[in-house]
Amino acid sequence: MAELSTLARPYAKAAFEYARENNALASWLEQLATVAAVTMDSAMEAVLSNPALTAEQQVQTLDDVCGEVMGTEVRNFVSNLASNRRLTLLPEIYSLFAQHKANQERSVDVEVVSAFDLAEETRDKLANVLGEKLEREVKVTASTDRELLGGVLIRAGDLVIDGSVRGRLNKLAEAMN
Repeated sequence: MAELSTLARPYAKAAFEYARENNALASWLEQLATVAAVTMDSAMEAVLSNPALTAEQQVQTLDDVCGEVMGTEVRNFVSNLASNRRLTLLPEIYSLFAQHKANQERSVDVEVVSAFDLAEETRDKLANVLGEKLEREVKVTASTDRELLGGVLIRAGDLVIDGSVRGRLNKLAEAMN
């Protein structure tokens, strides 16, 4: 989906810059999350891709569904997207906006998947080590997957560290073939 990302990038950057200048990053992120979630609904996708509807009708439909969650500035942004037939980009715009916000705040969300529940002390230690390596504030989300057999799988943005037994066995199988 590189094409969607390419199309969404200037819109996300413009929205981010506007929100940053107006000290409204958190508000914009929340509103974009809601609007993006609504546009991903299959019934809403049908409405938004209907060429018989005008851009204003599409925005009004989104506004009706989102209710008071969508503020005036975000509604104007969505209206601009609609007039350019770019409403389908909203989920990607939201994703890019969230990345810009995380970079601004120098934070990163890290997903840690392990074969067994991690102790709180282990999670904290892992967060500290990753924070030093990535030079960011790390927010750890932990989950379990018994199929890993042992070890951990760490995802931080584009970075994936596979220290699981399953991953090592897969690498060994590749090397043997």
